[in-house]
Amino acid sequence: MAINEILVISMFLTFIVFLFTGIPIAYVLAGVGILFGGIGYLSDLHLDTFTGLDLNVLGLSVSRIFSLMENWVLVALPMFIFMGLMLDKSGVAERMMMAMQELFGRVRGGLGITVTLIGIILAASTGIIGASVVLLGLLSIPAMMKQNYSKTFATGIVCSAGCLGILIPPSIMLVIMADQLALSVGDLFTAAVFPGLMLGVVYLAYILGLSFFKPEVAPAPENRRPLTAKVLVEVFKAILPTLVLIIAVLGSIFAGIATPTEASGVGALGATILAALNKKLNFKVFHEVLMASYKTTAYIFAIFIGATIFSLVLRELGGDEFISSMLTGLPFGPYGVLFVILVIVFLLGFLLDWIEITLIVLPLLAPVVSSLDFGIGAVNGLDQPVLVWFVMLIAVTLQTSFLTPPVGFALFYLKGVCPPEIKLTDIYKGVIPFIILQLLGLGALIMYPEVALWLPSMVYGK
Repeated sequence: MAINEILVISMFLTFIVFLFTGIPIAYVLAGVGILFGGIGYLSDLHLDTFTGLDLNVLGLSVSRIFSLMENWVLVALPMFIFMGLMLDKSGVAERMMMAMQELFGRVRGGLGITVTLIGIILAASTGIIGASVVLLGLLSIPAMMKQNYSKTFATGIVCSAGCLGILIPPSIMLVIMADQLALSVGDLFTAAVFPGLMLGVVYLAYILGLSFFKPEVAPAPENRRPLTAKVLVEVFKAILPTLVLIIAVLGSIFAGIATPTEASGVGALGATILAALNKKLNFKVFHEVLMASYKTTAYIFAIFIGATIFSLVLRELGGDEFISSMLTGLPFGPYGVLFVILVIVFLLGFLLDWIEITLIVLPLLAPVVSSLDFGIGAVNGLDQPVLVWFVMLIAVTLQTSFLTPPVGFALFYLKGVCPPEIKLTDIYKGVIPFIILQLLGLGALIMYPEVALWLPSMVYGK
């Protein structure tokens, strides 16, 4: 085995070991990259090897970090984060929850339907999983417990609905994926619409079906308010502001009126206006949202810097060629290799947040997928349809991973805001049916790429 291959394997193993030390991930990425850059340089200097690592790599790292900070696409990140956090504080979601509960109050499982629909709307307006899961948990779990919902059913609904934010645009994950793979943010946003809505519809169908066949898991409310025109008007008033904001952000991108960066500014301003109209905006709230946005953005960009150093050293060692040769050398066809890749990403989702996976793993795997023949021909309006489809598969896989016990991130977000009587085992049991639904959705997306590719071809095709 060549020295470079030994260093690549050692680099990954060292990274995994340091993950369990509690050291911030940004420091681990940068530290391991610098450490192995030094090892490669010293081995060339004293052991008569040739790793390709020299002092020029250090200069190239600095150059990459500066170019990262000059990337205008990434300006959308703090704006979308601000938008999501401001909507969280604005009380808009709480108002929608109360109004829509009245709308579906006569339907068995109506509260579960309400939570899922609010999850879809929040996903299209925040794109932040943690915020969506926590907010839905705080708003709906007490109400569902009061209505004698099954603990497992209630927690499964909240977790699955909250995780839609990773896929439905404007997902900040899709912004970063577009940047890493040199894809259009607009292409990924349009490609994610139908897969996200497909999962939402599947969730709704499951909730309705289970509530019908097993009424004890979701009892109908005892005091049912009749559905009147007044109730419909209240629901319309509650949903309209958020829908207008979503249309303003996504519609301007899809129509080519604004870039994603410009649209993110519209979203941040619109969320602030909604908070003001809802009489929830004051200096304290604005300061809290601003500081939380700063911290989240700083966290993401610190990982960006660490991942830039790590991935540069890894690539200089030939890590991308090494991984590519390993995967393409597998005795499977294209779909077999794709299956292996998705399993790897799924397992990594237990250890890493989506940010690290997007910055480190995705750029290494994308060239492998691009080289395989999946029978996807040219798609009108898309330069790299296979990569767009692949990104959607990765997003759904990560969404599934974040739901899966024992270490799915969404499970612990929810546990932190649940009443004491709800145990972690209740959450584990509750998400299992939704994980199966996720896997069915992933299978459908693999078999029918047009689910992701049709809308971009219609919007951007000529």
